[in-house]
Amino acid sequence: MRRSHLIALASVLALLLTLVGVAWATDHARRDSIAKGVTVGGIDVGGLSRAQANAKLERDLLGKLREPVVLQRAGKRWHLTASEAHVAVDVQGSVDRAIQRSRHGSFLSRSMDRVTGATLDERVGAKVQYDDHAIVRLIDRVRKRLERPARDASVTFGADTVSPVASQSGLVVHSTGLHRRIREALASPRKSHTFTLHMRHVEPKITTAELSSKYPTIITVDRNAFRLRLFKNLQLVKTYTIAVGRQGLETPAGLYAIQDKQVNPSWHVPDSDWAGKLRGKTIPPGPDDPIKARWMGIFGGAGIHGVDPSEYGSLGSAASHGCVRMRIADVIELFDRVAVGTPVHIA
Repeated sequence: MRRSHLIALASVLALLLTLVGVAWATDHARRDSIAKGVTVGGIDVGGLSRAQANAKLERDLLGKLREPVVLQRAGKRWHLTASEAHVAVDVQGSVDRAIQRSRHGSFLSRSMDRVTGATLDERVGAKVQYDDHAIVRLIDRVRKRLERPARDASVTFGADTVSPVASQSGLVVHSTGLHRRIREALASPRKSHTFTLHMRHVEPKITTAELSSKYPTIITVDRNAFRLRLFKNLQLVKTYTIAVGRQGLETPAGLYAIQDKQVNPSWHVPDSDWAGKLRGKTIPPGPDDPIKARWMGIFGGAGIHGVDPSEYGSLGSAASHGCVRMRIADVIELFDRVAVGTPVHIA
């Protein structure tokens, strides 16, 4: 009885050793195979040999990643080829890591997994390389073609007109998000390589609707026609006859602004040769003061002012020393309708 038990035990041990030996031999034979449930870069390589995995990754992974990146918008397309981006994948290294993951545990546990059909659910990332500067250059090409800065509404000044220039919203490419999405596409075969570009609108600081509030009042001076025009909310409301600077003392052309306003001002005589013995003096309001009623300074020592009625004959000519002369009633009216800072365009 005892001998039969020993024989039975020896038989069992022999069977176990045989099974272990078979398991080890089978596992050793599969040392270059990948376990089921293992993926590389999202590509299922489970159950494949090293050579089969290499071939599949070359076809399904590298082939997909070599597709060009395409950016498109409104019928326009931009391309980035795999060669331009220097796309490369370490296929052999990826397969090596997949096999290494497949060899976790002991040969007995691996044999049991094969018998039971268990899978590993191992995700091995593919080592994809590319030139990030190529992506930046692609996006820069797109931005140069599609982007535009926002344009504020403005006005152009003529001798007798004030013309509004409409505002325009700007367009900006979502470059940061686009850069990230292209990088993800270059590293994953599951991502599409074609992108529809989305633009962000940038509003101007001054819109066309806001233009009249920015320029509630404008003065233009037409030296050739001897006319001063007053605009309110970009609309002409009054035209005045004036005198401007004589030859050699011309009222200078350009865009200025009213710098100060005074009622019945003194005359601060310029330090100029034409002033003669009055040069540098201050003449208080009165009969000797040529600046009558109102003063609106616009640049240096020049401004808009009223003149004595005896000088009304100079209006409609180039007769002043650089200032803009007006009738007293006209300059008082104008004075009350403009503020410091009002643009003055001298044409």
